[in-house]
Parts: sequence; structure tokens; C-alpha cells
Amino acid sequence: MTETATTSTSIAGTLRGYSIEVNPNEPKVVDAALARLDPGTEVFLTWIPGANPMDLIGPAAKLRRAGLVPVPHVGARHITSANQLEQLAARLVGDGGVDRVLVIGGDRAKSAGPYGCSLAVMQTEIFQKLGIVRMAVAGFPEGNPNISEIALNEALDSKLVFARSAGLELSIVTQFCFEAEPIVEWLRRIRARGIDVPIRVGLAGPAGLITLARYAVRCGIGNSLRVLTEKPSFAKLLAEKGPEPIIRGVACAAEPGNATPMPFDITGLHFFVFGGFNKTVEWVNAARVQ
Repeated sequence: MTETATTSTSIAGTLRGYSIEVNPNEPKVVDAALARLDPGTEVFLTWIPGANPMDLIGPAAKLRRAGLVPVPHVGARHITSANQLEQLAARLVGDGGVDRVLVIGGDRAKSAGPYGCSLAVMQTEIFQKLGIVRMAVAGFPEGNPNISEIALNEALDSKLVFARSAGLELSIVTQFCFEAEPIVEWLRRIRARGIDVPIRVGLAGPAGLITLARYAVRCGIGNSLRVLTEKPSFAKLLAEKGPEPIIRGVACAAEPGNATPMPFDITGLHFFVFGGFNKTVEWVNAARVQ
């Protein structure tokens, strides 16, 4: 089998277990998810700053009834009070059928309430008391412009220590990048540190260059943003073929004889739908049958 054929097989295999993000405040997108996604697909529900977190409940319940797996974002710095967190958790579980969450810091410079980071939310054990033991946290292959690499490593280590002590099933979902190298190097460092939790690699679904650049600036991934300006041929490839070049680059890092679809025991890919939900799903479906 040629290297190209091997990589194509790896891409198709990984895409079978992909997850995807949707905005719960876009009813048409939620309905499209109900109609187009395979049963068992994890659907991450975003909590946009300023939005009512209770807006997560209805879409989560719809997804669960359709056989999908809702994974709501819980933004620590968006939460206004312990009471709000308790009410949100209770309704997500009781009304939304949620059995796992993504706990993130939240895109806000100043906390709206008592929680300054995702670990602080985890340590309340509010979700655990309701039976939720599956929690995902964020990973940053290119770092975070507001947090030093040392602080990021220490924060992740603290979450891992707490998760083990609390009996949580922790996983990591990474921020998106526009090139494979920072993803591969970050994965190599994470695994070398003995961190063996499941990891989903975040990727931007197909979108135009202007859209990709706008979200890159908003999300603080300046290092790979230069790909769009300094490597015009590769940028054009991203716009035309979506994240396929990045997936191929990551897949090529697999060691000889690697039995899994992707290296470093990657659980699967996670898609940000900047170019539109339907466009991303259509790209995934086409790539899975190549």
C-alpha cells in the first residue's frame, strides 16, 4: 500500500468517530444535526458569551432523543453564581439528558461570577453529584495568547490530578490549527509527559480564507494564522480541500505498524463549523467514502 493510500485510509477511519460543534441558538443548525448526523455522534453545544445558558437545555434534549450525544460547553467565567451553576447542571441532566460536558475557562477577560477557571467548576463537584463523570477540557497546541505555556501545563496537570482523585473520565479537545506541525509536536509532548487521556484534535471545517482568518484572530491562534498569509498556495489548498491537508500531515506522524487510524492514540477529530454546519458535514461524508 502506498503512503497516499495509507493516509487516505487513516483519514476515513478517523472521520467515522468525529465530533462537531453547533450553536444551540441556531434552530436550523440544530435541526440539520438531527437529520444528518449518525446516531452516537457527540455534538458540542457552544455557550456564546452573553447568551442565556438555559438555551442549552432544549437543543440538548432534542439531540438526546434523536440518538445523538449532547456535550454542552460550561464556560467557567460566564457563570454568574453558584446557584446558576447548580440550576444549569440540574436542568442539563434532568431535562436535557446530558451525561458529559466540556468545561472551559470561557472567552471573557473578567469573570462574571465566582469561577475563574475550569478547574474551579470541576472542584465544586456539582456535576459529579448529578452523575456526570465524563468531562472534557481544552488543549492548546499553539498555546494561548493570554496564558503562558508553563501556566497552561500546570493547569492541565492540576485538572488531571483532580480528575483522578474524583474518579472523573477526563478527555481533551484541542483548539483548531491551520497546519499539522504544532498539533503533532503538542501531541508528542503531551504523551511524553505520561498524559494518556483521550484526545480529540480540533479542526476548522471547510470555509473561505477570510472566514478562517477572522476566527483565527478571535480565537488567538496567531502562530498558524501566518499560514494564510505567508503560504498562499497552502492557504488556497485549505480553502479548496478543507482540513484534509492538516489531517494528512498528522496521520503521516504515525509510527510504522501503528494499528490505530491516527498517531498518539487520537480518539478522533472535532470540527468547528466556521464555514457552515452543512458544508462541514458534506465534506466529512465525502471524505469518508474516498
